[in-house]
Amino acid sequence: MANVLLIEDDRALTDALAMAFEDAGHTVSAEADGKDGLARIERDRPDVVICDVQLPRLDGLSLCRMLRARGDAVPFVLLTARDSELDQALGLDLGADDYVVKPASARILLARVHALLRRHAARQKPPAEAVLVIAGALQIDRERLEVRWHGAAVETTVTELRLLEALAARPGIVLSRARLLELARGDDSSVADRLIDTYVRRLRRKFEAIDATFDAIETVIGAGYRLRAP
Repeated sequence: MANVLLIEDDRALTDALAMAFEDAGHTVSAEADGKDGLARIERDRPDVVICDVQLPRLDGLSLCRMLRARGDAVPFVLLTARDSELDQALGLDLGADDYVVKPASARILLARVHALLRRHAARQKPPAEAVLVIAGALQIDRERLEVRWHGAAVETTVTELRLLEALAARPGIVLSRARLLELARGDDSSVADRLIDTYVRRLRRKFEAIDATFDAIETVIGAGYRLRAP
């Protein structure tokens, strides 16, 4: 559940909304003017802010503008009695995520906030892992388990592909045999890390069968292997 900050100078409305959000499992804090609300945002980092437009000392539109100008992307809902299209457009143009007109039922406001939090969480997710790993002439397709060198297919085992993937994802970086073995096999089995030498020899032969000048996998004596940076 979320940490919700209500910035509203109508005490009765604040109490009613706080009760509704707490009943839904959220944690609620409240401030009655814009400057105190800004200080609370900076101190507590709430998950979502519900802010009245008409506030003492610092109005909701100005507060929203200040937050967005400094790069703060906290989900922000404006709550106001003004329902003109112009007012709503202004609030959204300033960076508010939603605009709810009073009187709004707590149920409607809860639904809007839940939808906003879902959208925000989706935006915060790291991007899906790339399907293709490309390093110069080397291309690895994770989904199809295919390796290509200058466009020509290279037949590999899954372990060999994972080893190549580990190198290709870090071009120019030396990886120890133990680290390569961990990345290639993906398990905790106890095997000699010199097994990597066997995998590398096999891979080199496969690439050399396609390109006699292949030298992209470089041995670093006493350290391990690296893929030459493209």
